[in-house]
Amino acid sequence: MIEKTSLSAPSEIVRDALSKPTIFKDEGPLSLEWLPPRLPHRENQLRFLAELFRSVIDKPGTTSPKVLITGDIGTGKTVLTQRFGTDMQRTAKTMKLNLAYIHVNCREYRGSLFMILKRVLQTFTPQFPQRGFSSEELLHILLDQLEDKKLHIILTLDEADSLIKAEGSTSLYNLTRIQEERPGRPVRLSLIIILRELRNIEDLDRSTQSTLQRNVIRLDHYTTPQLENILRERAELAFKEATVPEEVLNFIADMATPGGDARYAIELLWRGGKYADTEGAREVKPDHIRAAANSVYPVLRTEYSQHLNLHEKLILLALARVLERNNATYATMGDVEIAYRMACEEHKETYRAHTQVWKYVQNLNATGILSTQLSTTGFRGKTTLLGISSAPASAIRRWLESTLSIRA
Repeated sequence: MIEKTSLSAPSEIVRDALSKPTIFKDEGPLSLEWLPPRLPHRENQLRFLAELFRSVIDKPGTTSPKVLITGDIGTGKTVLTQRFGTDMQRTAKTMKLNLAYIHVNCREYRGSLFMILKRVLQTFTPQFPQRGFSSEELLHILLDQLEDKKLHIILTLDEADSLIKAEGSTSLYNLTRIQEERPGRPVRLSLIIILRELRNIEDLDRSTQSTLQRNVIRLDHYTTPQLENILRERAELAFKEATVPEEVLNFIADMATPGGDARYAIELLWRGGKYADTEGAREVKPDHIRAAANSVYPVLRTEYSQHLNLHEKLILLALARVLERNNATYATMGDVEIAYRMACEEHKETYRAHTQVWKYVQNLNATGILSTQLSTTGFRGKTTLLGISSAPASAIRRWLESTLSIRA
């Protein structure tokens, strides 16, 4: 007989877990949203950014710098620009200059310049109309509003790879050249473009390439000693004293060094602490870090998956199932669509038509979660092949099945 419990009372497991002591003192410094007061091993890049944007402070309205920042995952592109933007706003405020920093993740907005500009405009005009304008019209409206408010903005387009994949050269061309159509007026829009893959600018027209290549900041992978320094600073802020041994920090840095991924290293440290708390351990041990590494692949991290809609998850689930079943590197678009329909039926969802499915696939490709290529030999006719290279298909499948079951 199952004992009845009050729905208003916490379960015994949860109550016991929350009543146990923890080795954490502040988890904030281990979150992806936390902005560190200083940037170890990125000081030179921060200083160079300040020099590139000096004219915005010294002679407002005369220039609009355009800077391209590139580097692999976890090399500090986002935190560098956010630290710079925050410091620029504070500096401008002390000098009584009207300047704002806006950071937009293009992947979150499906690589759509229209949606990105709408988001920017709504920071100034929350009731701005949802529809009725083209992206080019929104650009002119934005510049008009900046003129009315005597405001200069530094707009950072993070993950701009997805913007290029979705819209080609047009959007960045318009962004970099729109102010040339307004001669004689103060320039009030500066740009920072963040690309994971520098080769993606090869898809842009020569004029836009030339503009963006004038000021390029490349962030290399962190080395093992650099990762150790970053982890040491975060651990001192996040954990109670003497709960994270030096050898554990070295171990994490070694695990993350092949890709030089600071984000991954910090996440391993946080998850390792959680495993230690679960066991009631007094310190983080190497086995806790091994368990953390075994529990997550980079593609499954929140920053990659939080913007996926239901049908994108169902398509990804279908692809993972086909790849796992066939033990294959790629699956045909047709096979994935069949598996997608089955997944929709399983979750009582109406499946989408081919055109919409293809749009979802393009969105997933823009995020880097899956890859596409045209078939070559071994396939009948020409078809699109879909693949996943960033995690085992079985891990993707288990993660999505768990995620979708929670939703249900």
